[in-house]
Amino acid sequence: MSTNKGYTTVSDPDTSAKALAKDQPVSPKFAREVAGMIRGMKVEVAVKALEDVIAEERPVPLKRYNKRVSHKAGVGPGRYPVKASRAILGVVRAQHQTLSTKDLSHPIWQYQRSLLQEAKPSPDICPGHREGLHSGIKRQPILR
Repeated sequence: MSTNKGYTTVSDPDTSAKALAKDQPVSPKFAREVAGMIRGMKVEVAVKALEDVIAEERPVPLKRYNKRVSHKAGVGPGRYPVKASRAILGVVRAQHQTLSTKDLSHPIWQYQRSLLQEAKPSPDICPGHREGLHSGIKRQPILR
């Protein structure tokens, strides 16, 4: 992969594959930590690690968001973010499937980056934050 100006990377579409999951109902903090755990792993190792997190057999080490988090054996501060692991496991499997359709599933492929986008707030979840909710309400003047 060649590097562009700044932090972006240019990938060759013939030798790489991308997968993206938008609006996933997961914590962006946990998703960042899970993605950091599997970065640089081989596909099979990453899938096994994510399945172990889902089964709560392997904790995810928390490197940035670790205030008041209990230590796990051999990891330090860590938790078992099951929802984030399920979402990222789906992305890794989709990316691996894209690689196999391109006949690129060789053993040296590694998980490089992840793109995480927060879910948009739904009007059903936050009814007080809908657009135009208070537009028709007129305030009464305060008489003293």
